Amino acid sequence: MSEQIYSFKLIVIGPAAVGKSSLIRRFVENEFSLHYKFTIGVDFMTKQVEYESGKIAKLTLWDIGGQERFKVLRRSFYEGTNGALIIFDLSRANTFLKMKEWLSDARQAIENDFPVIIIGNKLDLIPEIGEIIDRNEPLQFAQKENSIYIETSAKTGENVDKAFLDLTRRMVNKNS
Repeated sequence: MSEQIYSFKLIVIGPAAVGKSSLIRRFVENEFSLHYKFTIGVDFMTKQVEYESGKIAKLTLWDIGGQERFKVLRRSFYEGTNGALIIFDLSRANTFLKMKEWLSDARQAIENDFPVIIIGNKLDLIPEIGEIIDRNEPLQFAQKENSIYIETSAKTGENVDKAFLDLTRRMVNKNS
């Protein structure tokens, strides 16, 4: 008897320049570029992952542009979402507050309940710039949202696979 292969739509959302595209690229291609190019509207990538030994899920990753001028388009991109990575930048405190707005907007637009992982990205910058955000805040916020909080670095790859795989497992559990 063959195992079921899950197929999920996963949105990666958050304010502009928090590293959404870089996280996806690190996860899918294991690459990082310092050349920043903002996403206009939405971009897509896919990857099959082994979320447990011998169990595969196909992820379609929707990289949704963070610029305010695209806000009117966002809701149409949310349809059919199975899970979300909500990203903020550990080196810019204002992105944490904006990330909360993104989550609220997504929850209003998506009819079904969906698993969420909250990500503080750019962990590699903390030794250089110091702690900008009280890291208990996102942890407490994640608990309140029935989520988990993970700090990542698209540059070094730290915890990137963990974030995507944790979300995949949550989506599988919700759909089994």
